[in-house]
Amino acid sequence: MTSIQFPPCCITALRAVFILFTSVLISACGESSSTKTAAVNASAGQESSSISNEALPAAFIPQRADPQIYRTDSGHYYFIATAPKFDRIQLRSASSLRGLASADEKTIWEKHESGPMSDSIWAPELHRFNNTWYIYFAAGEQGVGGSIRMYVLANEAADPMQGEWKELGRVSTARDSFSLDATVFEHKGQRYLVWAQSDPEGTMNSALYLATLDSPTQVGAVEVEITRPTLDWEIQGYKVNEGAAVIIRNGKIFISYSASATDHRYAVGLVWADVEADLLDKAAWHKSPEPIFFTNEALKRFGPGHNSFTLDDDGKTDVLVYHARDYAELQGTPLTDPNRHTYIRRLHWTSEGFPDFGQHRTDSE
Repeated sequence: MTSIQFPPCCITALRAVFILFTSVLISACGESSSTKTAAVNASAGQESSSISNEALPAAFIPQRADPQIYRTDSGHYYFIATAPKFDRIQLRSASSLRGLASADEKTIWEKHESGPMSDSIWAPELHRFNNTWYIYFAAGEQGVGGSIRMYVLANEAADPMQGEWKELGRVSTARDSFSLDATVFEHKGQRYLVWAQSDPEGTMNSALYLATLDSPTQVGAVEVEITRPTLDWEIQGYKVNEGAAVIIRNGKIFISYSASATDHRYAVGLVWADVEADLLDKAAWHKSPEPIFFTNEALKRFGPGHNSFTLDDDGKTDVLVYHARDYAELQGTPLTDPNRHTYIRRLHWTSEGFPDFGQHRTDSE
C-alpha cells in the first residue's frame, strides 16, 4: 500500500497530543479499563484545554453506536445501530432523515440463548441487492473468547420493517479468526465486501480487508489488506483498524475507518483508490498518515468513529453519520458505558475533492 501525504486542507496542522493518567486492567474483550481520564486533544491551538459550561452537543439518537442510515432511491430512510445491551438488532424507518430521531424502533432479531450468535451483537448494517434486504453484523458465543465472527440475515419483503428475517449464516473468508464490521458496496457492476479481521500473524487486533462478494455469505478468492494499524494514532490502547464506510465521489473510492481503543482515543482515518484502479491490487490504495476526525474537547466530542454516509432529503447533500461520547471519563468500561450517541452532520468537500469531516466544526455548521 502506498502512503502519501493527505491534502493539507483536509488535516489539522498538528496531531492531537493525548494526555492520559491511567491505571489499566485489560479485560478479555480487549477494551475494558478502569481508567479515569482527562483526555485532551490540543490541535493547532484551536481547542481549549478546559471544558466550558455550555450545553452538551445534541445527540441525533442517544445510546446508539456504530450507526448506519440507509437511504432508498425513493428517499426513504432506515436507521440501524448497535443496541446498548449488545443483544438485539433494531430498525427505524422514516420518510425524512430527521424523522428517524423520533421514529419507533422495531426489534427484528434477538441473540441466541447459547452457541454462535449468543453474545456481542455488534455493528449491524442494512444493505439491499438481489431484490433482497440483508443485514451484516458481528456476533460471538457466550463464554468463548475470540469468537466474534460476521453473520448475515436476509429478508425478501419490499419493506425491511415487514416480512421475515432469516439467518443465512456466517460470512466465509479465507481464514477463521476474529472478524467484524462488514460493509458492502458496488462499483462498475461488481459487489465488494470490506471488513475488519485479525491478521494472519496475530500481531494486531484487526486490519481492514477487501474482496469481491461472490454471494451474500462468500467472498472471492482474492482478499486484499487495504490498511493495517501501524501509525501512532492507530495503536492507542489497541492495534485496531475497523468500522469501514465507503463513499464514491470525485473520481475516487474513499473508505473511512476507525482506529485505536473505543474510548476518547478512537479516531477516524481514510484510505482511497482511483475509480479506474484495480481495487484488488494493494498498491492501488493510498492512506492518510493523519486522522481526519478525532476527539475535540472544546466541542465535547470524544472518540468519534465508526461512521457511515448518507444523503440529506434533497438527495444531493452528503451527510456524515457517526457516534461519539460527550465526555471523556468513562462510566465503567468502553463496553459497559452505553453513552456512545449517534450524531449527524453535513459532509463537506475540499477543493482537492477529498471528504472534510469538519474536525473544528459543530454538527450544525
